[in-house]
Amino acid sequence: MFEIGNSLREARLRQALDFPEVEQATKIRGKYLRALEDEQFDILPGQTYVKGFLRTYAEYLGLDGQLYVDEYNSRYIPGDEETPLRAQNKSTVGRNPRVESGVLLVALAAIGILTALVVLAWRFGSDPPETAIPDFSSETNRTTTQARPQSSANKKRRPARTARVTATGALGNSWMEVYAGSQAGQLLYRGTLEAGQIIRFARPKLFVIMGRPGNVRMRLNGRVVQVPNRGSPTAVIVTPRGLTPTSAAA
Repeated sequence: MFEIGNSLREARLRQALDFPEVEQATKIRGKYLRALEDEQFDILPGQTYVKGFLRTYAEYLGLDGQLYVDEYNSRYIPGDEETPLRAQNKSTVGRNPRVESGVLLVALAAIGILTALVVLAWRFGSDPPETAIPDFSSETNRTTTQARPQSSANKKRRPARTARVTATGALGNSWMEVYAGSQAGQLLYRGTLEAGQIIRFARPKLFVIMGRPGNVRMRLNGRVVQVPNRGSPTAVIVTPRGLTPTSAAA
């Protein structure tokens, strides 16, 4: 037999630990730690808490937690802890079987009444099939999903009406002339397209003359197109469909 409280206190003092530090580590309130060291076990909520706190506190201090629980059981819990079971048996002996059966019948009757009310509410409270509101959401969704592919298909079939040209001096300089429609149309550009320079035009039809077509790279409506190279100079007609070689007037 050993002193539970004094043993815990001495182990804590040897390690120079204070209650706030132990409380934070073990999650046991400081007043319960003091109660364990003072062996004031009646301060704790119950025997289960006493045993759990004893085990946790002892093991935190490096002691054998089960040894402290066994010592507590041998000193403070006489017998085999059958007292709670006896109390329950006494309470059950005093019950009146007639009262219990009467309560059971009342409960069953109440359940039957509630079940009947639920069935009646379900039968007479719901809308008849003739007045039910039809759900058109599925039909609407089918209509919109069918209409969307048609509109997108129409957009794909609709040809571009404007030739959007981007010319870049990719490999070197090139002298260029750009006209709207044909060589007799409005002059849009005349000059030298230098290496790295970019010029842009947007017309339904363009007439382009290039001094060194091999140095020029073109994009038509966002896609790369092959520039014909028929010597110097080279003339092409540009439409949304592509580039068509032609001859330039002298």
